[in-house]
Amino acid sequence: MVFELTGVVLKAFVIFFESVSAVLITYGGLKAATKIFFMEVHKRPEDYRSIRKEFTDKILFGLELLIIADLIETLRKPFLEELLVVGAIVVIRTILGYFLSKETEESVLTES
Repeated sequence: MVFELTGVVLKAFVIFFESVSAVLITYGGLKAATKIFFMEVHKRPEDYRSIRKEFTDKILFGLELLIIADLIETLRKPFLEELLVVGAIVVIRTILGYFLSKETEESVLTES
């Protein structure tokens, strides 16, 4: 009984973090696309680098939330196969996040 309730609560957290991540990344993409559209149409003095940095920040935060969701999912199903799959996903997302943040830092340094 308690184990089933714990599983339901953990699943709710997984759904929550995955949903927030999807909304955050989608919002960042729509916001970046809107800024680029208005920049091109109205010739606003925006910089692509600032738009890219803002979007990259949203992606990075979304990836971190997805890692949290994967770790919670592992708590729900602690089987060796699940651990290996989640471990591989976490490593890939961490590497992706590292290189995205490094690219963002480099673009900020080149702006200065």
